[in-house]
Amino acid sequence: MSNSDQTQNTTTKPRTVICIGDIHGYISKLQNLWTNLETLIDPSDFDTALVIFLGDYCDRGPDPRRVIDFLTSLPAKYPGQKHVYLSGNHDLAFSAFLGVLPKPSGGAEFKEGWEEYQQNEEREGWFKGDGYESMHLQGRRWAGNIKDRFNAAKGFEYKGSIYDAAPTFHSYGVDHGSADLVKAVPDDHKKFLANMVWIHEEDDVSIETEDGIKRCKLIAVHAGLEKGKNVEEQLKRLKVKDTRVPKVEALSGRKNVWDIPQELTEKPTIIVSGHHGKLHIDGLRLIIDEGGGQPNNPVAAIILPSKKIVRDTDNVVKEL
Repeated sequence: MSNSDQTQNTTTKPRTVICIGDIHGYISKLQNLWTNLETLIDPSDFDTALVIFLGDYCDRGPDPRRVIDFLTSLPAKYPGQKHVYLSGNHDLAFSAFLGVLPKPSGGAEFKEGWEEYQQNEEREGWFKGDGYESMHLQGRRWAGNIKDRFNAAKGFEYKGSIYDAAPTFHSYGVDHGSADLVKAVPDDHKKFLANMVWIHEEDDVSIETEDGIKRCKLIAVHAGLEKGKNVEEQLKRLKVKDTRVPKVEALSGRKNVWDIPQELTEKPTIIVSGHHGKLHIDGLRLIIDEGGGQPNNPVAAIILPSKKIVRDTDNVVKEL
């Protein structure tokens, strides 16, 4: 351990950072995970923690509405914490359907993004109800009715659409694909969805490594950053929520966003994401999505600097 690292340990205790993976409507899992975190972490550290939710709050699980209620209640209950709510690809699509995404810049219209993916419209059964003419592509896909009901890649039936959005509609008391959802979602939920960020950066986050505790920049983004593309340009577009793009790779990509871009390895940068349906800790690349929205999988979190993994299923006993 270097002298500077030792100095940090003795003079300024690193802030606790908690990154919580995809929740997908599983309110009881979220509640259990939160209780476990509160039990395991020293109260003074927990009460001042930076808590980053990595996105995908809706779809698949039974109660997205109560998940958003829980998330919106945290700032009042834990005023000393800082809460960051990243948009996942599912949340972006939910927002798109409700019409709370920022308008495309330069006078563009959302429908200009449909054409690139038009060949999928029939198979995915894109939404054609009230308001579809001015809707972002992902909103139409989200509320659609997919033709082939079986998701061969995941081994189960789709829940309404390619996004498994039916449970979100039902949690607000309306049928899947109904335009009535726009009226059924309360204003504070719309505000929450409108205010989600596509990316979050922190300049000084501590993390345990083989060489002791390192202080790094941290970038949190739902899926990851694209390799082979200029990082600054990506960050710029994500910060302004550039909705001219019909599919945002940093929120929905797979292999192309798995690794840390080469230019960020020169100045060590932690990249933390959810999205991928796995738990993957490789150096400074942290992927926290053990649940994947599946009923029998846990919702997980990672605590920094220790890199301790906590799950909703952990049987945590408070130490006396």
